[in-house]
Amino acid sequence: MADKRPQVSVVAPVLDEQDNIQMLYGQINAALAGKYEYEIVFVDDGSADKSFETLTKLQKADTGVRVIRFRRNFGQTAALSAGFAHCRGEIIIAIDADLQNDPADIPKMIDKLNEGFDVVSGWRKKRHDKFITRRIPSKMANWLISRITGVRLHDYGCTLKAYRKEVLDATNLYGEMHRFIPAHASWSGAKIAEMVVNHRPRVAGRPKYGLARTWKVILDLITVKFLGSYSTKPIYIFGGLGLMSTVGAAVFGLLVVYQKLSRGTDMSGNPLLILTAVLMIATIQFILMGLLAELLVRIYHESQDRPTYVIKEVVESGPGEGKEK
Repeated sequence: MADKRPQVSVVAPVLDEQDNIQMLYGQINAALAGKYEYEIVFVDDGSADKSFETLTKLQKADTGVRVIRFRRNFGQTAALSAGFAHCRGEIIIAIDADLQNDPADIPKMIDKLNEGFDVVSGWRKKRHDKFITRRIPSKMANWLISRITGVRLHDYGCTLKAYRKEVLDATNLYGEMHRFIPAHASWSGAKIAEMVVNHRPRVAGRPKYGLARTWKVILDLITVKFLGSYSTKPIYIFGGLGLMSTVGAAVFGLLVVYQKLSRGTDMSGNPLLILTAVLMIATIQFILMGLLAELLVRIYHESQDRPTYVIKEVVESGPGEGKEK
């Protein structure tokens, strides 16, 4: 399956999944063989078991398998980013290596993608995870992410997703950002779809995530919202905060004057006067932070020659075409 340039690349991050790798490999082959030219890119994220040895054996037996090995554990986002960077297919599928995602859903997701979408996100409607530690935090996180990003999905945390390569080429991943790719893509004008996928109980290995990840997701969400809405105009958010401080300073300042004139309250001992001074200082600081952020944004875009827009296609005539003599 590696003789030709693949149409589909399947990326599977691996962390201590020695008992699941062989079965995952077989299920991916069963789902895609005879339908597409494809490759499988496994990323060993610093496994401490025999996962790498198992992956090496698979690669020697099948040249359509590619293996990337990290020196240590860098996390799922880094593993996916490395896998995406080494893919050759025009359609890229991300899937967990723990067998809870079902490879049989991959052809259905590709069919959905071919209906004109750029990203197809899996929805584990019937999850086989612990209710308290996994499903409840997931529901809360999905609701919060959907509200803040404006991209309504039921299951941001599902790794099983299908992407067009050009969507991922324009996306840099950090932290736990892999779950926010649909939001990033949507802000760039990509068409997003969601479909129900099969979710299976884990039969081997152990879960790698718990409640501690929820706080990381919230912090990353703040970053994503800032980058998505204000990355090219940070003065807007800092200026808005400065405006709020200015209004607060004016209100409390007038209240201090009113108390002095109507009641004879000593201004020097009035805590509202101190609050007014603090808010005035905050106004200046917010505006200066906004200006500094504007300078940093311009330096970033100009130094890397990065445009502030995304072009889907250009339609034009060739040399000498469309001209009248």
